Amino acid sequence: MRRIRLTLEYDGTDFYGWQQQKRTGERTVQAVVENAVAKLPGEHGRLTAAGRTDAGVHALAMVAHIDTSSDIADEKLRRAINAHLPADVVVLSLITVAPDFQAQFDCYYRRYLYRLRVVRDEPHGMALDRNRALLIHRHLDVLAMQTACRSFEGLHDFASFATQETRNTERRLFICELREEVSELHLHVAAEGFLRNMVRSIVGTLLWVGSGKLRPQDVPSIIEARDRARAGQNVPAHGLYFVEAGYAEWDREASEALLGRRHIGRASA
Repeated sequence: MRRIRLTLEYDGTDFYGWQQQKRTGERTVQAVVENAVAKLPGEHGRLTAAGRTDAGVHALAMVAHIDTSSDIADEKLRRAINAHLPADVVVLSLITVAPDFQAQFDCYYRRYLYRLRVVRDEPHGMALDRNRALLIHRHLDVLAMQTACRSFEGLHDFASFATQETRNTERRLFICELREEVSELHLHVAAEGFLRNMVRSIVGTLLWVGSGKLRPQDVPSIIEARDRARAGQNVPAHGLYFVEAGYAEWDREASEALLGRRHIGRASA
């Protein structure tokens, strides 16, 4: 058996998240990729990912590992797996790694992107991007939202932004920035780890700031309250993308360089 590391891109629209659902049988990324690998000669283990995305969430570069007895060369194996995958998931790269590599537990940080499009005055792309970005039909105070983002950076207890979470709710955010990209707004967040629906509730809170319901200076008190009712609603999953799994200490310059090589819809058009 050898361990291989895969980097996957997928459109989460028709997936019930990453994790295989043994009892209910919904279509998941893990199950689809495992089924594709199972069609190749040899014995194969279970697929483990750096993160478990929810239903509707996309990935530009999800890292995963799996053990296989196949002796097919890496690049040929990548193409062979892709030949058995549906159109909404693809293996971008595949390499043989050390047998103790762990996609989840060796990961130092994870980076996500949330896409927003203000379509009030520019409806172009509404039909095409309906499952790719959150469409906003009102103008937003972008500067106020950008100011509020700074309050999320650093080590905080994010209980106010977690849904049905049983784990420790302290997390360190390395970056939380809202950037204007072509006709979109992109929220970039990177952290050691994330809580359930954490990014989506942060976006919901920033939308309250952008619409004037909250002031940027209100955000620290919401964080300190550790009260889910104080923060914004969870925005829909379809604007969220898993962008990067980092296997070295956080390095902003390196992460930004890697981000520049990712394909992010209209922003790279």
